[in-house]
Amino acid sequence: MTDIEKYNDAFVEVFGVDNSVLNNGFSKESVEAWDSVHQLNIIALLEESFDVMFDPEDIMEFTSYGKGREILKKYDVEL
Repeated sequence: MTDIEKYNDAFVEVFGVDNSVLNNGFSKESVEAWDSVHQLNIIALLEESFDVMFDPEDIMEFTSYGKGREILKKYDVEL
């Protein structure tokens, strides 16, 4: 499985959405289900999938699909 597939699968699992809706517009502001619990679930799943540990400020800034991709770059995960 590629890294982008792992990333997308995490969103599909946590938010129960189809891959086709995942884009930079998929965010806390546009997704009604995106609450603090879902945010922590996506963080935990991505940390496990990519064997990283996010800094607290990165967790707070992880508010969209696109922002998550940017944050993972800091941890040497290219999507």
